[in-house]
Amino acid sequence: MAEDPVAWTMIEPGWNVVTSDGTDVGHVDEVTGDSTIDIFNGLAIASGLFGKPRYVPAEKVARIVPGRVELVLTSDEVRRLGEYEEPPESATILPERASALERKGSTPSARRSSASSS
Repeated sequence: MAEDPVAWTMIEPGWNVVTSDGTDVGHVDEVTGDSTIDIFNGLAIASGLFGKPRYVPAEKVARIVPGRVELVLTSDEVRRLGEYEEPPESATILPERASALERKGSTPSARRSSASSS
C-alpha cells in the first residue's frame, strides 16, 4: 500500500532521505523555506557524523511521505551535491520614525530550522 504524500512543511529533522535508485543517503538536517507564504527552497541532508550537510534544492525532491523524503537524484548525483551553506536572514526595512520596539522585532528569518519547528 502506497503512503500518502505530505506537504513540505511537515518535514522534520531526522527523516530519511532516499534517492531515485532506492539508496538511503542520510537524513534531513534542516529544511529551508518560508512557511508563511508556502515557499519551499530545499533541504540540507546529513550522511555521516563528520560529513558536512549537502544542499538539495526543492526541485530535486520527488515526493514527501511521513518519515521519508524521496529525491529525483541518483546516489551518484547526491554525492556530487554542494555543501549546505546557511542562508542569510531576511530583513524588513522600517521607516525612521519606527519605534525601538518595532525595530527590535523586525528581522524574521526566512528559513525554517529544527529549532523553530519544535
